[in-house]
Amino acid sequence: MYGTDCGAHALSLLLVYLFMLAFAVNEVDSDMADMKIVHVETGRHFYGGAQQVIWLIQGLAERDVDSVLVCSAGTEIDSVAQRAGLRVVNIPCNGDLDLAFPIRLNRFLRCEQPDIVHCHSRRGGDLLGGWASLLSHKPAVVSRRVDSAEKSLIALLRYMPFQKIVAISEHIAAVLRDSRVDPKKLSVIRSAVDVNTVKKSAERRQLEEFGIRHNTFAIAVAAQLIKRKGHRFILNALPQVLTLHPEVRVVFFGRGPERARLIALARKLGVDNAVQFVGFRSDIDDYLAAFDLFVHSADKEGLGVSILKASAAQLPVIAFDVAGCREAIVHMETGLLVPLYNQGKLCSAIGKLIEEPELRGAMGVAGRRRMLENFSVSKMVEGHIDIYSELVHGQ
Repeated sequence: MYGTDCGAHALSLLLVYLFMLAFAVNEVDSDMADMKIVHVETGRHFYGGAQQVIWLIQGLAERDVDSVLVCSAGTEIDSVAQRAGLRVVNIPCNGDLDLAFPIRLNRFLRCEQPDIVHCHSRRGGDLLGGWASLLSHKPAVVSRRVDSAEKSLIALLRYMPFQKIVAISEHIAAVLRDSRVDPKKLSVIRSAVDVNTVKKSAERRQLEEFGIRHNTFAIAVAAQLIKRKGHRFILNALPQVLTLHPEVRVVFFGRGPERARLIALARKLGVDNAVQFVGFRSDIDDYLAAFDLFVHSADKEGLGVSILKASAAQLPVIAFDVAGCREAIVHMETGLLVPLYNQGKLCSAIGKLIEEPELRGAMGVAGRRRMLENFSVSKMVEGHIDIYSELVHGQ
């Protein structure tokens, strides 16, 4: 909807804003002894962003910060949070046009009386969640996880209700600044990976269900099957790779609308016997380390949680040299960055790491160490606590 009628969209946002502003006040009660955060995540699937929300809530709990997760019933994050013993409140949200959602959320916020509302999702959660927090007289934070640009007017109206905007990478912060978002509102807190839950070693036999044998060179790809994740570039590179290294096999993890098209492309290229599309797997952290290499061919990326997980699993990573990936990978130290769309360089990078096992091993060790030092859940949680404290206590 963002690209079809920006003027109408901006007008609708302005009308909603004016409606909410009529009921809003400027004073915020911050006298509560114990901080309480309401997290709003309205996505349906448990992808990287939803995982960050769960880690954040759990990390906050360890620091005696009370959290409540608002999500739709029957979603994947709802199931994960319930199993983890987190407090969950189900409030349905059907996207940016569900104008009843801020009313329902506002009703809950007035009853719950949190110190802060933290909106995490683009699917109605950021836009409408922000208006609900304004209507409820509560300060609000929003996390921005995607790097798509917005018209300045739309960005202004979208982020107007929020006191703080958390960008998960420097690249996303730059995109927001380009959209003329108030830089005083911006903070960068990188997405994290729970290194302790990602095994750094795994037996090759765990991959037998994917047809991976002991003498096979196994490449993992984990991303939604959508166009911008660039799976087609890996498939197009495979014929050349297989000519020199016929033992290579690639397992694609993920689901999405491009699945049928990608399977057809693999068949057309004659590489269908060397690839498998195995869908989304919630247990991938247990055996990712059994692979030899991780490849991420997105042509746009905010940061890339799957890259962080691969590095935590002590795998070297090959990715296109795009902004978000540059923050996740140190070229020639934790992996290789390849010029965007350069199929020859992609083939050469894969071949190099097939032929140099010692380099692969060194990159894997360096990658896991970097995740521990710079992308820990603890560091991510502390960054959020600093923001919450600033809003509630002015510290």
